[in-house]
Amino acid sequence: EYDGERNPEGERHGRGKARLPNGDTYDGEYDQGFRNGQGTYRFKNGARYIGEYLQNKKHGQGTFFYPDGSKYTGDWVNDQRHGYGEYTYANGDTYTGQWFNHIRHGQGTYVYKDTGSKYVGGWVNGKQKGEAELIHLNHRFKGKFLNGNPIGRGKYVFDIGCEQHGEYVQSEQDQEEGEEEEPALLVVPTWKASKITKFTLWTPHEENPPSPRK
Repeated sequence: EYDGERNPEGERHGRGKARLPNGDTYDGEYDQGFRNGQGTYRFKNGARYIGEYLQNKKHGQGTFFYPDGSKYTGDWVNDQRHGYGEYTYANGDTYTGQWFNHIRHGQGTYVYKDTGSKYVGGWVNGKQKGEAELIHLNHRFKGKFLNGNPIGRGKYVFDIGCEQHGEYVQSEQDQEEGEEEEPALLVVPTWKASKITKFTLWTPHEENPPSPRK
C-alpha cells in the first residue's frame, strides 16, 4: 500500500507513505523505488527510526527509539550503529562515543545513572578495555581495564588531596575436586596498594624554597 510520488518508470520516487505487509509504515523520501534520504519508519512493535536512508538501509544521521524505552542518536552505516553516537539505555545509563558494527568500540564515556559514576576510556567489542578513568563522586581511578575490570598498575585520586598508588591483581577462585578437566575459574580483581602520596602543590609565594639538603 503506497501513497506518493512516482517516476516515469512507475517506481516510488520523491515523497511518499507506505504500509508494509508486516504492519510497519514508512513516511519519507524515495529514490528509484528505494527508501532514500530523510524518513520516519515505524515498526509494528512500537520502535521508531527517524533519520537518513540509503537504498532501504539506515545510513547517515538518525535516531532510533527502541520498544524498551532506550534510544540511540548518531551515525548509521548499512543499518548498523557505526561511527559516533549516544545511546540512552532503559535504566537511564548513557554511552556517548564511538561505535563499530552496532557495538561500543573505540573511545567512549559511559555514565551510570544510579551512582553518577562514569567510565571514560577505551572499548573493544562492547567491553571496557584499555586506558581509562573511572570517576566517582569524591574520587577517581586511573589505570587499565580488561573485559570491564581494572587490571595492572593504576592509582586512586581522592578529592581530599592524596593519591593511592597500587595495582589490581587477578586472583582466581580455587577449583573444587572433580573439576580438574575444565575448572570454572572466577577471576576477581584485587586491589593491592603500594603507597600514598599527596598532591604536589606549587606555591609561587615562596621566593626562597628550603634546600632539600637541610
